[in-house]
Amino acid sequence: MQTYGNPDVTYGFWAGNSMVTNRSGRFIAAHAAHTGMISFAAGACTLVELSRFDPSIPMGHQSALFLAHLASIGIGFDEAGVWTGAGVATIGIVHLIFSMVYGAGGLLHAVLFDEDMQQSEVIQARKFKLEWDNPDNQTFILGHHLIFFGVACIWFVEWARIHGIYDPAIGAVRQVNYNLDLTQIWNHQFDFLNIDSLEDVMGGHAFLAFFEIGGGAFHIATKQIGDYTEFKGAKVLSAEAILSWSLAGIGWMAVVAAFWASTNTTVYPVEWFGEPLKLQFSVAPYWIDTGDISDCTSFFGHTTRDALVNVHYGIGFFVLQGHLWHALRAMGFDFKRLWTRTGPYGVPRTL
Repeated sequence: MQTYGNPDVTYGFWAGNSMVTNRSGRFIAAHAAHTGMISFAAGACTLVELSRFDPSIPMGHQSALFLAHLASIGIGFDEAGVWTGAGVATIGIVHLIFSMVYGAGGLLHAVLFDEDMQQSEVIQARKFKLEWDNPDNQTFILGHHLIFFGVACIWFVEWARIHGIYDPAIGAVRQVNYNLDLTQIWNHQFDFLNIDSLEDVMGGHAFLAFFEIGGGAFHIATKQIGDYTEFKGAKVLSAEAILSWSLAGIGWMAVVAAFWASTNTTVYPVEWFGEPLKLQFSVAPYWIDTGDISDCTSFFGHTTRDALVNVHYGIGFFVLQGHLWHALRAMGFDFKRLWTRTGPYGVPRTL
């Protein structure tokens, strides 16, 4: 975190990242605990939605956000291809179990294991120490993240190929083989909001898996080439800079997801998310329902799609502001100058 040259700087309780900035062991603990919280939320919300689900009302018109995502990947259907919620309870319970495992891992790293990975007796663990201004250290850790992302993409592609996912064009679950057409993948960089082929969706994920795993291996195997100059990030690479870039990625993905989910009915079927939305603009962009929402029982009378899109965009927008805040701090800008003035004899005075 930015200290502005003060080695004894202290942070308020709200600056949670300051507690783990230079403690890689505690950093991992926070990651594991956070994953446990996400897993618990996913499992608990899935079970709550399943217990309240009313088959007489369209799924997109009631509180069924987690059920909608499961239905989209072909989970919850009987042998006749009708959505019954079969297996959904199992998915929810497994997530609750994993949340306890992740929580236990977070506690172990927070209480029992070394505070800093550099102190570990395990040689491999020491490689994951945190040296924020060391590009070799950061590229090594980045490489492992990319490989995990690539494996996740492979899992999704193979799930669609072997198990099958829901195809709104035929109203049933079917096996989808990926279309690894590089020309088509390139063209979809400019019209991805209108993708209407599940084969193309899986082809994009297959290409992304190859790209991420290859990039991950490259980052793990290589080190900084040539001198570490300011052009390559010297004097900028820091914990705060990396935090800002992470926030930029998350915020941008949320905004893109909002625009995609608002109108795309191939990845977000009408049956599960509700009708496509209409983009409006006042102070900021927002989306409104276009179908009959008189039977909507949740989300203040709106469809699941409307809630999903507007919340994604709102959170993404504010996360991007966090990116700008931390990026400017990483570059040395002192925000305290905005609300302080210099008093007599050069003593700072708070407004």
